[in-house]
Amino acid sequence: MDSPHGAAVKAEDFGLKGPRGWAFRGVGIDAAPGSLIAVEGPSGSGRTCLLLALTGRMKPTRGHAEVGGHHLPKRMTAVRRITALGPVSGVNELDQALTVAEQLREGALLQRHYGAPVRAMLRPRAERRAAAEARIAAALEAAGLDLAALPKGERTSVRDLERLEAVRLSVAIALLGSPGLLALDDLDLKLSDTERVEAWDLLRSVAARGITVLAVCSEAPADAIVLRTSPKEPDAPDAPDTPAVAESDADAAAVGGSGTDTKTDTKTDEKTENDDTKGADDALAEAGRA
Repeated sequence: MDSPHGAAVKAEDFGLKGPRGWAFRGVGIDAAPGSLIAVEGPSGSGRTCLLLALTGRMKPTRGHAEVGGHHLPKRMTAVRRITALGPVSGVNELDQALTVAEQLREGALLQRHYGAPVRAMLRPRAERRAAAEARIAAALEAAGLDLAALPKGERTSVRDLERLEAVRLSVAIALLGSPGLLALDDLDLKLSDTERVEAWDLLRSVAARGITVLAVCSEAPADAIVLRTSPKEPDAPDAPDTPAVAESDADAAAVGGSGTDTKTDTKTDEKTENDDTKGADDALAEAGRA
């Protein structure tokens, strides 16, 4: 697995509106490469929409952002090329019918076809196979997934994995393409307290390699740069000029970055309207997901 350069993430007054209202808005952040960024908020508060917009998979409707030097929404394709998704429900899920080995081989094959340079495709088959195996081994090591420790080794069915093991497998597959930014949805879903600690330790280790990490969660760790989303207030009137409840902790340190301080823009207003669950679903359906 190559050593990637992390993607800086910047946004100002960033927002996305669907037919039923705002999925998120007023988001501001300035995070250095190799940062650990947490999108914190309850389910239905626009967390997944924000993650997909910052990785070029959904088209924003307000403000602007920059990921790895590529501007959104103008260069969504370029942003997708340098970002990788972990598990995102309905977008990038593991195939429960495959074994772990099959899932890894499929990920390596897709990366080779869509992410590798043309000259790599011209190598002899044996050389390509050896390169893929080496890449998979390096990605598994980075994700902390020991295939030998699984019930049936690499032949273990994906459906039989524990939740944390599935997260590690998804991270390994995402790392096969040496992304500048790794994004994961619902990181702490169905994890015990101990497993949550392990999951965040995993992401810290990824960030320490220079990869920027963006993770959706219900509760962010103290050392992460935090963007907070809030659900819509039932009786709140529409106030399109008021920023959303999306903020970054000003003194959160970047993890595994260049050693420089990371500044974050805080934009808060507890009375503003954000999306409800239906608003987020509509945005997912209507906002130009790639």
